[in-house]
Amino acid sequence: MAGSGRDGAWAGMGIGWAVTATLVGGILVWGSLGYLADRLLGINPRVLTAVGIVLGAAGAIFLVYLRFGKGEGNDGGA
Repeated sequence: MAGSGRDGAWAGMGIGWAVTATLVGGILVWGSLGYLADRLLGINPRVLTAVGIVLGAAGAIFLVYLRFGKGEGNDGGA
């Protein structure tokens, strides 16, 4: 096939973008929810924004692990 060499070079690009989008999306969504909660509750130092960002990052890392990091096909002796 003519494009097989190029496909091999770019094989992981889609996974990389999916991981990046999941991480950024989790941080933005949960950070925004924390910001809105801060605004509604009138909390000035933006504590819930920071909590939302941390929870969003942790949740996104967990989702990336579940989707890409489990090592599918690796029985691990089970």
